[in-house]
Amino acid sequence: MADAAAPLLRIKGMSKTFPGLKALDGVSLEVYPGEVVAVLGHNGSGKSTLVKVLAGVHQADPGTVVEVRGAKGELVAGPAVRDGLHFIHQDLGLADILTTVENLGLGTWVPGRALAPVRSAAERRHAQHLVARFGGGVDVTVPVGKLTPAQRTIVAIARALDGWTRPDNVLVLDEPTAALHGDEVQVLFEAIRRVASSGAGVVFISHRLDEVLELADRVVVLRDGRVVAEQATSRLDHDTIVRLIAGREIAETVVTSVDELGDPVLTVAGISGAEISDFSLSLRAGEIVGVAGILGSGREQLAPMLFGAQHRSGGRVEVDGNELIPDDPRAAIEHGMAYVPADRRRSGVVTEMNVRENLTLPLMRPLRRRFGRLDRQAEQAQTRAWIQTVGLRPPDPEQPLKLLSGGNQQKVVLAKWLRIRPRVLLLDEPTQGVDVGAQAALHELILAARHDGTGVLLCSSDTKELVSLCDRVLVLKEGRTAGEVPRESLTEARLVRDELGLQGATGPIGTSGRE
Repeated sequence: MADAAAPLLRIKGMSKTFPGLKALDGVSLEVYPGEVVAVLGHNGSGKSTLVKVLAGVHQADPGTVVEVRGAKGELVAGPAVRDGLHFIHQDLGLADILTTVENLGLGTWVPGRALAPVRSAAERRHAQHLVARFGGGVDVTVPVGKLTPAQRTIVAIARALDGWTRPDNVLVLDEPTAALHGDEVQVLFEAIRRVASSGAGVVFISHRLDEVLELADRVVVLRDGRVVAEQATSRLDHDTIVRLIAGREIAETVVTSVDELGDPVLTVAGISGAEISDFSLSLRAGEIVGVAGILGSGREQLAPMLFGAQHRSGGRVEVDGNELIPDDPRAAIEHGMAYVPADRRRSGVVTEMNVRENLTLPLMRPLRRRFGRLDRQAEQAQTRAWIQTVGLRPPDPEQPLKLLSGGNQQKVVLAKWLRIRPRVLLLDEPTQGVDVGAQAALHELILAARHDGTGVLLCSSDTKELVSLCDRVLVLKEGRTAGEVPRESLTEARLVRDELGLQGATGPIGTSGRE
């Protein structure tokens, strides 16, 4: 490609320094027409900082040179440089209170439009046409905050591709498949391939390594803010990429069944609501029970419903024999239940708070002195202890959550609940959007909680994760338990067959793809 055309995007010596942290250190890369370049690395390696510098969220250090379509600039405010760059960020950048139609119109100026009436019907048809390219199923007239994560991702993709007047653009996607499953991922990939085949360049950031191997032409690996490898995808395999990212071998998590479990800590009897219908479960102390199921099976609604974050219309939930009030998360916490949600940025942390504040937020009572005053010294001591336990980087209690990488944010989410020593730990996609190193660290924390006698309910679309951690897995279909797979029969192929209802199917079946 380098011989066929000039690069659409050329970065030379990009650096970015934050107080006490060199996030990028002399990064250089090129993207050519028709090429998909995957940028990989640990959480905290500099991937998202690279995207934010290109998008103008951060300003690069002096000396950084960026060329887009041959136009040079330092990405301060130069439209000549930013023209042609289109982004889909990890947080999607959508306004939750606005509809899909309104989100598509944000930042779009049409000459003469200021004095013309808004053609709502035409805009609605245009929005419906855009989302239909990615599978549809999105009501473009409701606020996007009410859409599922997958639907919100589709809206963000549609907005990024809206209004392209020439093919030689660069599309930058930062973890675009984190909330997508199965067919939705393939729809996105087809869209990306169409964009690239038209002459555009694509920068693709993902932790799902099999997606990278399927989609990308070339891989650029970052570690500690520097480029440590750049190779054609055809010369790589999964294990080689893992070694390049980590700089070492990553040990597989090996879990054996627990011979003696404790008494039931969670009893669920016939609960219903949303997509869940008459679901029952008994979870024992020291047991990890997985929940599998395709999109729409009810798997996504189960954990928030048990916790009280989503409406429960019927049934009973008990923790250690104490019945929980429906739709009351505070009561669930008081009885020893903790919940790690799938969308950590919207529901798992307060991004404007720092690490210390997030870690101690669920349980403040032990840190109170007489008359309700906060014991700052005790709070600092507990925060530092948990920072060490989870291996947070950087180990700074006052670091704002929004400045941490996704993997480190997830460590804080898990640590704040482990701190209360829960009887029941509900996990919903606990390693979604984190790298292989952070995933291994999170798995170790989950296993440590199990060893301490916590009952763990793990809802995940990652079949490899379920096989690695669980004592047994329940397979949901249409809101009901369609089957249970015991530890001795637990394989990824078996889970995929059961999720899809493929009775008696044989042969190798791939993983869910999340890394």
